[in-house]
Amino acid sequence: MEQIKGYVEHIIYRNAENGYTVLNLAGSGGETVCVGSFRSLDQGETLEVWGNFVEHPMYGVQLKVEGYQVTEPDDVVSMERYLGSGAIKGVGEALAHRIMKKFGEDTFRIIEEEPERLAEIKGFSERKAREISMQMEEKKDVRAAMVFLQKYGISGSLAVKIYDTYGAEVYGVMKENPYRLAEDIGGIGFKTADEIARRAGIHADSDFRIRSGILYTLLQASAEGHVYLPDGILAERCARLLEVEEAAIEPQVANLAMDRKIVIKYAGEDQTGGKRVYAASYYYEELNCAKMLHDLNVKSEGGDGKETLPAEEALPAEKGIAEKIHKLEKEQGIRLDELQRKAVMESIRNGLLILTGGPGTGKTTTINTIIRYFAEEEMDIFLAAPTGRAAKRMTEATGYEARTIHRLLELNGALAEEERSARFERNEENPLEADVIIIDEMSMVDLHLFQSLLKAITPGTRLIMAGDVNQLPSVGPGQILRDMIESGCIPVVMLQRIFRQAEESDIVVNAHRINKGEPLVLDNKSRDFFFLQRRDVNVIYKHMIQLIQEKLPPYVKAESFDIQVLTPMRKGNLGVEVLNVILQKYLNPPDETKAEHLYGDGVFREGDKVMQIKNNYQTEWEIVSKYGIPIDKGMGIFNGDMGIIKEINEPSQEIVVEFDENRRVVYPFHQLDEIELAYAVTIHKSQGSEYPAVIMPLLSGPRMLFNRNLLYTGVTRAKYCVTILGDRQTVADMAANEHQNKRYTSLCDRIKEMMQMM
Repeated sequence: MEQIKGYVEHIIYRNAENGYTVLNLAGSGGETVCVGSFRSLDQGETLEVWGNFVEHPMYGVQLKVEGYQVTEPDDVVSMERYLGSGAIKGVGEALAHRIMKKFGEDTFRIIEEEPERLAEIKGFSERKAREISMQMEEKKDVRAAMVFLQKYGISGSLAVKIYDTYGAEVYGVMKENPYRLAEDIGGIGFKTADEIARRAGIHADSDFRIRSGILYTLLQASAEGHVYLPDGILAERCARLLEVEEAAIEPQVANLAMDRKIVIKYAGEDQTGGKRVYAASYYYEELNCAKMLHDLNVKSEGGDGKETLPAEEALPAEKGIAEKIHKLEKEQGIRLDELQRKAVMESIRNGLLILTGGPGTGKTTTINTIIRYFAEEEMDIFLAAPTGRAAKRMTEATGYEARTIHRLLELNGALAEEERSARFERNEENPLEADVIIIDEMSMVDLHLFQSLLKAITPGTRLIMAGDVNQLPSVGPGQILRDMIESGCIPVVMLQRIFRQAEESDIVVNAHRINKGEPLVLDNKSRDFFFLQRRDVNVIYKHMIQLIQEKLPPYVKAESFDIQVLTPMRKGNLGVEVLNVILQKYLNPPDETKAEHLYGDGVFREGDKVMQIKNNYQTEWEIVSKYGIPIDKGMGIFNGDMGIIKEINEPSQEIVVEFDENRRVVYPFHQLDEIELAYAVTIHKSQGSEYPAVIMPLLSGPRMLFNRNLLYTGVTRAKYCVTILGDRQTVADMAANEHQNKRYTSLCDRIKEMMQMM
């Protein structure tokens, strides 16, 4: 059993869920690669670890950690880390180590009082020694603060950030309220601040800790889609997080409200009862959205963007609009039904319109007619959707260029730390220059993106929002489409008729059956909807691979990589994590011509299908010609974007991924936590996408997850073919299960309030 003491110089890989970590530990004997399970851990922490050395086939000798403890850094370690942090120009880690080895604990005194003695170290001139001494004197306060902060396990780069924020106040902050770090500094969350506070001796029931815990609980709730939490649920969750009594939470909720960091509203007729507690930013985002929707919700009977016509002129104008629509039907060789025609009329009459309906109900035909009407009126029309895949589908369906909402709003790469602080060039000061804006897949749009979109639209511009309210809600907070419809304040047309051509598709028929809670047709007499009763997981694996490799590609005229496996879960035998390992093995097996890179518990290989799993507004992409010459470039890769690994370069420690529209992104190895294998993806992640064929393994799972909403979304992702592998009763139970995870949102109420007030 080996025992080593040192500080965490670099975290190579970390799985936040189970704590599995690969790190470099810098000690007196040099650097050691350590592998093991660690709880919350940051670079710069001082550890004592013990375990056995093992030989990794690719990465060489590593210490497999059996146990560890966090220790206080001694002064020598703190000094060396400061000198090697880059704070002193001309001194790197290697030189810092040599200086400390020579002078030990007397190093700082030597540099300040006898700098000429640095010339005793090889590579030092007297001039360089004097420069370093001058820098040390100038940065005396910074140095003292960094050494002080490192005793709390704070890394050099983070210590500089903290000092830049607080200056000489840093000592008071650390001793009185380290939880301010989580509020004031990007990159420091509650758990990091809590660990620092624990080391600083802050009591578990301190007011500062409880307040920070409340804000953190609200932030975590937003990751589940909530905009607020009922006060009872907030108290319960926060008490569990902090391990304090619920009674200790309420007074601090009131204090945060007085500080305007949260907003408390009474629920009124809401079934949850009691009070709603919002993080202040979320409350005002909903309020802003409601106000901007009110301003856009103007009527224009003439269809020319002008104000409502006088009553005596309205009737002839409406008759003229009807004649123009009839003419468009003739030109396109179509016949709109009553609701489709109503949708076109409402888009002309109103500043806002929501168009919704299930598959096969003619949303695309309706949107095309709306586009052609406004195009003939010589209006500027912009089309957009939340994801690249959805925008591509919109372009193909309409013949007009559609962009992602991020590109429409001209995302700026120079961003703040938080995603929702993303800066767009198009905003209230520089609005979109369009007469009509049509957004598809509105069910995917979250509160933050919706607010940014509305800010860039001026009153007088028509905003038409299309989507299927029965699909899963957005990944981010809010349920924008549902709340707008339920407000009853915005014109809505819900298409209901399934057209004859769509009736021939069992994908469409079964999707509507799922929505109504009716039994699915699973007799395998269909041409596009198949069910294979399989209860053995290994048999499901076998048939899944056969379908992807052999059966489905010729049937739907697509490549194997275009066939998508969709599953409700991440964990379990039929969850994303296990399925991707198995599918990779058969669809992209090891090959001496393909480079690969071990990462965490798995491997990335050239040719792998991968997905971006978080929004990164600052990632650069470029499109290159077949000769490798860049022909376009831009910023931003987003949650759900899918691509193929084109190149793995071990010497430069980079992976090149090509996404839709031939956008190439270079990922440094330290950024690989942003992508994962995508042979199988969760149904949630498939939103807005369409695949030639979908395979869904449905055997068993939690009732809260295995619901109608999820099944419907998965089935409607397929264009030509759905194949379900699993248990017939599970499918029937999902279709019958109306339970949806409740989202605490209130845009509906804010819209009603705004329309009544103004």
